[in-house]
Amino acid sequence: MNTVDLLRSLGVNPSTLDPAPSSPWRNAGAERLRGRHPCVRCGGPAQAAGLVDVPGYGRRWLDRCMPCLIATTPRGDGPRAPLADTLAVLRETAREAGVDLTIVTGEA
Repeated sequence: MNTVDLLRSLGVNPSTLDPAPSSPWRNAGAERLRGRHPCVRCGGPAQAAGLVDVPGYGRRWLDRCMPCLIATTPRGDGPRAPLADTLAVLRETAREAGVDLTIVTGEA
């Protein structure tokens, strides 16, 4: 997920994010968390201070609470098994469990 997509998923306008330093940001991030900033998604207390580089806006702070951080952290970007392999596992699991299963895919 790129920065623009992440901010869109959070419902955040990049102009509302505080400007962030170019470096060293790790010390500044720890200091920022002591400042009790709100989560950009839900408004609760932020527990993670990250940086995003937004086209047209530069580096900005992205403060999130843990539930919002987890909910908006991309996963599964690694290599994926071929669809046929995944379907075979599903069919075998359903067979072992004694479950009738119909799988519908977009493939012909």
